[in-house]
Amino acid sequence: MAAERYVLLGLGTARSPWFTEVARWATVGSIPADFVKCISAEELRVRLGSGRPFSALLVDAATDAVDRDLLDAAARQQVAVLVVDSPGGRGWVELGAAAVLPPDLRREQLLDALAEHSRMIGAATDLPLDPTEAPSGPAPAATGTLVAVTGGGGQGASTVAMAVAQGLADREGGDVVLADLCLDADMAMLHDARDVVPGLQELVDAHRRARPGPDEVRSLTFDVVNRGYHLLLGLRRHRDWAVLKPRTFEAALDGLRSTFGTVVADVDPDVEGEAQCGSVEVEERNVMARTVTTRADAVVVVGSPGVKGLHGLVRTVNALREHGVAPERMLAVVDRSARTAKGRAELTRTFADLSGARMDGVGVVGPVHVPERRGLDEVLRDGARLPASVTDPLVGALAGLLERATTPVAADAAPVPVTPGSLGSWAEEEVAG
Repeated sequence: MAAERYVLLGLGTARSPWFTEVARWATVGSIPADFVKCISAEELRVRLGSGRPFSALLVDAATDAVDRDLLDAAARQQVAVLVVDSPGGRGWVELGAAAVLPPDLRREQLLDALAEHSRMIGAATDLPLDPTEAPSGPAPAATGTLVAVTGGGGQGASTVAMAVAQGLADREGGDVVLADLCLDADMAMLHDARDVVPGLQELVDAHRRARPGPDEVRSLTFDVVNRGYHLLLGLRRHRDWAVLKPRTFEAALDGLRSTFGTVVADVDPDVEGEAQCGSVEVEERNVMARTVTTRADAVVVVGSPGVKGLHGLVRTVNALREHGVAPERMLAVVDRSARTAKGRAELTRTFADLSGARMDGVGVVGPVHVPERRGLDEVLRDGARLPASVTDPLVGALAGLLERATTPVAADAAPVPVTPGSLGSWAEEEVAG
């Protein structure tokens, strides 16, 4: 159609010559395009989410606005991203950009890139396709096992996470990392870490505009020699969650899983999102817990004995169910449990009654009872190994759960017609005959 043209979004610096040239070409009609200039990354994101169709996004790498989350936001709206960068810059195409253009951009180069990677837009009613209908990308590569550990404050979830990491490291030869992914990160204190950098923020920043290799990811962790695992320190302050963007955090988590055989993540129990409370900010604040529990091969939910402890355990299990975590992927743990068999049986029965542990024939695994250990604070203070009475019950229960989680499920076979009489007959029919 003669009325069709390219609708371009642009973000550049004040001294970007290409920015001025593209605007001039669009104004004088040298290119069949409308060029919408943006003065900030915030305006760019607002326009991308406005519902107006765009053909492509031209953005200067010098603005520092290009990262995984911007590329993901453009992909959801089916907008091709053309990054203007000098030769030898970052691998933008690997991160999701459609193409890289030089700073001394010529009109022919721009037209060729638009013809190859974008589409013309006709009437204003030609909106982009529903993002859910967009073609899916390639399947992710095989990654390491992910175990999430969560529980209410004071229930012992962080101690259980350390015990799980130590037990799995003994079982798997030490290729385990314990990641502190709580908003109020305590692992630095519990491990008596002298430094607070590097940590989670550096890991996420390394994945914002690149794909670091395994050696670089390992360099951001600390060796906990006595217990055999690596440690990724968490946020330095609660408010630092604001620097974590969903797509970049997912990439950082994938980086951990592709580097280590097993990732044990200590996460918060709050998984509320926009669907539950109507707030995007709450969903972004909970991005670590929501992402990890959704992707985890196993989720360990920790509670304590007593009325409040069991109530918190059941509430967390139900919240995770609502979030979409399958019950068979959850392992309930009662920390500092009763010493007698009768007391443990009572706790197990109470948990089953309150949680509906076998709804629809599918139940939460456990609870596993971890006994109270005297002198545990001294063990943590000295950085010594956690006792086998704490680690063994956890690893033993996790072994079967993880084996079931990682066993591939056979694809559904095509229907096969059944020949009459090939399935035998009822015994009553045979007798009657």
